[in-house]
Amino acid sequence: MTPRPVFAALAAISVLAGCAGPADEVETVTSSSSSTGPEPAATMGADLTGRLDDAVDRVMSETAIPGAIVGIWGPDGEYVRAFGVADTKTRDPMKTGFYSRIGSLTKTFTVTAVLQLADQGKVGLDDPIADYVDGVPRGREITLRQLAGMRSGLANYTANPEFEHAMFADARRPFTPQELLGYAFSQPASFAPGDGLQYSNTNTVLLGLVVEKVGGRPLGEFIAEHILAPLQMTDTLFPTDSAFPKPHAEGYTTQTAEGGETTATDWNPSWAWAAGAMISTLDDLRIWAPALATGRLLTRQMQEQRLQTVGTPGMPAPDGYGLGLFELGGWIGHNGSLPGYQTVAVYLPEKQTTLVILINTDISVEKGEPATLLATAITTELTPDHVYRLG
Repeated sequence: MTPRPVFAALAAISVLAGCAGPADEVETVTSSSSSTGPEPAATMGADLTGRLDDAVDRVMSETAIPGAIVGIWGPDGEYVRAFGVADTKTRDPMKTGFYSRIGSLTKTFTVTAVLQLADQGKVGLDDPIADYVDGVPRGREITLRQLAGMRSGLANYTANPEFEHAMFADARRPFTPQELLGYAFSQPASFAPGDGLQYSNTNTVLLGLVVEKVGGRPLGEFIAEHILAPLQMTDTLFPTDSAFPKPHAEGYTTQTAEGGETTATDWNPSWAWAAGAMISTLDDLRIWAPALATGRLLTRQMQEQRLQTVGTPGMPAPDGYGLGLFELGGWIGHNGSLPGYQTVAVYLPEKQTTLVILINTDISVEKGEPATLLATAITTELTPDHVYRLG
């Protein structure tokens, strides 16, 4: 059976990547906060807290999300909850302190590293990628800025059927960045550099190689020294294999050759590398979301360039993709999706409010991706004038 081409998503911003597929039927898991005993931590008003609880419970029930961690921090107080189960067999509850795979939130770290190098004058955003990586089709025309903004036109390696076959054949095998680029470069480009907008993991893999070449060390080490350490994000890491710190939830997916549900907890994320391999926690993403949105680690001029978004037809201005982040309804940040896990980490400058969502499934339903549906439901109650919507 040909596997569904869902690896094209890896964080997919649905409105940009257009990769949401039909849902597979899964057993409904009761997610009511009353049944699983979420860790009580909320200082918001009782009415808002109740509406948020109801919104999360409703979406979890409708989408069969096993477990969810939700954190909101702002002027009106805090809301930190764990819902549902971390393991559908043992029924162990989800906990707010769990580690989680964060998928394409990794892109925000990789692109930040490139922008830091640009701030230091070590690279130029309008440099051609050919200055740093050999063998890129039209590499003299594609710039680092276009790669960071998803405007290179390069094919997405995760959409290549040959990659999908290799991945499904052994989900625990390691991939090198060069192997990933080989799958991309064997496919035709979607458009000329700068002439369109298309979400492609290939772009961020190339930027990861730029960081390694110019920074003089492995990408994970550069990110740890220049991003994680300054922000004291002690529970965020860039794995080099399938190792996954405990405690963590089991991750459920239907991204298999057969299409049935399985756990992807220990799959090797090397296939996502600079585009989606990282691991983090609720508390660390609470730090990262506002730091990313406000440019805490960049100069003001660089952050202004980062926030210049490009949208697609039908998207309200200024919604769109900037340099390694997006803006949706005023929320700035990124989402993440890879087999077994989905994440949303965003910040709303107007309200000085942070929202982080971590769930242990990537199984979409007819209405869309479960983490996106959660974010939409939560922001509808929390900030009705600023609703997070994709697609």
